[in-house]
Amino acid sequence: MGSDYPPSLRCGLPGLILSLETAFILIFWFCFSNESGSTPKDLDIYPAFQDVNVVVILGFGFLLAFLKRYGFSSTGFYLLIAALGVQWAVLVEGFLFSSSAGKIKISLHSILKGSISVTAVLISAGALLGKANPIQLIWMAMVEVAAFSTSRWINVKFLKVEEHTSLMHVHIFGTYFGLAVSWWLYHSSLSERVEKERSNLISDLFSMLGALFVWMFWPSFNSVLIVDLMERRNAICNTYYAIAVSAVAAFALSSLSRRNGKIRMTYLNLVLKIHDTCGVHYMFGLPGLLGAIVNVILFIIIKWASLSSLGYLALIEVGSFMLTTAIGLGTGFITGFILTFKLWKTLPASKYFDDQAYWEFPHLASRF
Repeated sequence: MGSDYPPSLRCGLPGLILSLETAFILIFWFCFSNESGSTPKDLDIYPAFQDVNVVVILGFGFLLAFLKRYGFSSTGFYLLIAALGVQWAVLVEGFLFSSSAGKIKISLHSILKGSISVTAVLISAGALLGKANPIQLIWMAMVEVAAFSTSRWINVKFLKVEEHTSLMHVHIFGTYFGLAVSWWLYHSSLSERVEKERSNLISDLFSMLGALFVWMFWPSFNSVLIVDLMERRNAICNTYYAIAVSAVAAFALSSLSRRNGKIRMTYLNLVLKIHDTCGVHYMFGLPGLLGAIVNVILFIIIKWASLSSLGYLALIEVGSFMLTTAIGLGTGFITGFILTFKLWKTLPASKYFDDQAYWEFPHLASRF
């Protein structure tokens, strides 16, 4: 019978972080250079860059802080994997999309794309919330960023999908990558909702605060990489209309689904043997798939005049998001299997959803 005490991460976690940072610094020094000539352009996109940063750091950090005994870990680990993941994403995207003779030039635009790419990791981590330790999350982030960037590279280079559209597949990729990993980390004790997996008034308020920040800045997230001004305006307006209608519909469906008509923060559950802690499937996966399908339908309507090439172009659009989903599921399945190995110092199920496994609380007893 295994010990109920979590294994120490004193050597493994600092060693992994310092090794990665050292490698990142060396790669940036020898292979990358700042694109000094793009400073005015960078300053033009800085306000939108900050909006995306708010979504990635503050929005996601608080959105998933609903577990009453896992708030420190939810926000802290999200900051950790976001900060490491952005650096890795800039490196991977630079080599895949910008490699040429000499050093690869990077700019604020590169960091912006890296921030959007790392959203896939944050979505996936939501499905594993409370069940994976920081070492597992960091390694998952490294693999997932590389896999998502590779899927984007295939879409852009071979299927000729617009770069903005390929980045918007981040919701689909992150969801199904995370669900595939979660399938491997499933434990029989998770079949019933345990006491530590519940929320309270304070944690729910923090989660709602995160949802509000995401709600406010999502139009910037969806439109920041669109070059054409008219298309960017349309993306901002359409995103706002969509989330407004979705918010109103969520209130209606939540009230309708309860016999007493009261509104709940959540109202959907999965029935498969996949423990999705925060419900990324219905929060990101299903909306992402619906958006991809609607995009194909609208594409057909708009391009109806060019009937001769319509079938081929529509097939490319369908194949793009299906390829993204397949790569996400496949790489997530392999990653989840690897994360079950003992070398990752997996947390015992009795210590799931508990900050005390990782954080020091001076006002509490040292034994738990």
